[in-house]
This record gives sequence, C-alpha cells and structure tokens, in this order.
Amino acid sequence: MKAPLAICLVFVGCCTNVVFLELLVKEDPGSGNLITFSQFFFIALEGFIFTSKCGTVKPTIGLKDYTILVFMFFVSSVCNNYAFDFNIPMPLHMIFRAGSLIANMIMGLIILKKRYVFSKYLSVFMISLGIFICTIISGKDVKSTQVIREDSVPTTPWDDFFWWTLGITLLTVALFISARMGIYQEELYARYGKHAREALYYTHLLPLPFFLTLTKNIWDHSVLAVNSDPLALPVIGISMPKTIAYLIGNVLTQYMCISSVYVLTTECASLTVTLVVTLRKFVSLIFSIVYFSNPFTIYHWIGTLFVFTGTIIFTEIVPRIQEGLRTPPKTKKAE
Repeated sequence: MKAPLAICLVFVGCCTNVVFLELLVKEDPGSGNLITFSQFFFIALEGFIFTSKCGTVKPTIGLKDYTILVFMFFVSSVCNNYAFDFNIPMPLHMIFRAGSLIANMIMGLIILKKRYVFSKYLSVFMISLGIFICTIISGKDVKSTQVIREDSVPTTPWDDFFWWTLGITLLTVALFISARMGIYQEELYARYGKHAREALYYTHLLPLPFFLTLTKNIWDHSVLAVNSDPLALPVIGISMPKTIAYLIGNVLTQYMCISSVYVLTTECASLTVTLVVTLRKFVSLIFSIVYFSNPFTIYHWIGTLFVFTGTIIFTEIVPRIQEGLRTPPKTKKAE
C-alpha cells in the first residue's frame, strides 16, 4: 500500500503546496528565500528527530558523498523560489519546470554519452517548442510582480522585461542543476542502495549553513510576514498574520509532497515517478489558472499541450498501457 498512498499524498500535498505558494507570492513576491529556508529547516528538524534519532543513527551514505548533492539541491531550490521576485508568473514557472526532461536528456548526452530512440528526440522537441511558445508569449506582456507601496517608484516596461529575463535565466540554471543532481543521485543509489528518508533528511540539513549568506534578505521578509494583515483561521478560532499562516501551510504541504516523492522513488520505477509528477504539475497548472484567474491565452494552452504531450511520449506510458491491456494468448493443456 506504500505506492498508492504515496501517489495520493503527492497529488494532495504538491497541489495544495502550489496554492499556498501562490498566495505567498501574491503577498510578497520577494519571499522566496524565506520560503526555502522555512521548508529546509522544518524538514531537517523532523529528520533529526525521527530519522537520525537525535543524531544517534549514522548515515548509510557518507557525508562527503552528500556534499555535492546538497550543494546542487540548495542552489536549484533557491533559484526556483527566488525567480518569483523577477516578474515570473506562477503558470509560466510551472510550465518551465515541466521541461526537466529536456535538461535530463542533454545531461545524459553530455555526461553519460547516452543515445536515444527517435521518439525521445521527438518528445524533447515538442517540450522545447511548448516552453518556447509560452515564454515568448509571456515575454510580450511582462508585468511587474512587485507589491506596489506608497513609497515605491513605478517601474518602466524595460525594467520589467530586464528582471523577467533574469528570472528566466534563474529557472534555466535551476533546470540544468536539477538534471545533474538527478544523475548524481542515481550514482549514489547504485552505490549505496536507496535510502529515501535519509536522503531527504541530509539534503535539507546540510544546506542550512548556506542560508547565512541570505540572512538579511530572510530577516527583511520575515518582518514583512509578521507585520502582514491578520487572518482568522477557521475551526481553530484564532488569528495570525496572513503571510505567516500561508507560510506554515506551504511548509507542511511541502513536507508532505517531497517526502511522498522520495518514498515513490524507492517503491516505483522511474517511469512511474515521472508520470505521477508530470500529471501533478498539470493538475496544479489547471487549478492555478482557474482558482487564481491567471491570464492564459490560447497560445499558452498550445504551448502547454506541446509540453505535456511531449512528456507523455517520453515516458512511453501509452505503449506500456496498451501492452498491459493485451490478453496473453491461451495455451492448450498438454494431454
């Protein structure tokens, strides 16, 4: 029952996490580092108590082997969350991150010297085309995502476009670092075996000192969060700052999401994991567009169709389903 439960928690946790993330970004687009730090700190604290038993359980994978993995995980996480401060809307953010297969293929060609069948190249071309369409269309109508305050200086269209370009650059860097991290993670799993809970704990514990370089930014946005408008919480009957409530919801759902994905990697084949994550992104995208009334033109829909169709082709899920539905030929009993 681990795999079905993990799949359910991936959808519930990750989709809910996107809702809280968008609420946070709408309140404070620059809160990416605060969000990342809060997620890392909570997951590391939970792992310290339940996985390492307060430091009494030694890791199976050496800490030296974790160092490179941790550095890449930290940089990709910070880049992904910090991109919201550079005029990147949520739908474009999700579509862009759906292009992870492109980065994985390029890294496989360069590092592992892999060669792929035609369907793989076709799928990657479709994904690239879809992301290109969405990016170009979004680039024609770039708007500042900054919260307008009384003392703020209005930005020009050129300023908005410049910061949007930096946001796209951050997402691209994160995409390729994540792909390289996946290859390195497979190497560690092949060498030491799969230890999902341990990997989850150490990949969130070891990067914590890196956040010292972001102390001022985290502190400034923590102050903004504490001073945000109060929000009355249903059922509980208490009120707290709106941004703090959203942050707590984001951290808890992120833990549910990422821990379920880690469990899924140990229980299912990589194909199944890729399909589940891709479908989750699609559901999150649709929900974000409908619930938050995000602008989405026909060209965005065409680009999205290319991205997800290409992903389905890459995972070869349709031929596998057809193969599984075929009834095996009946064999005659020997007399």
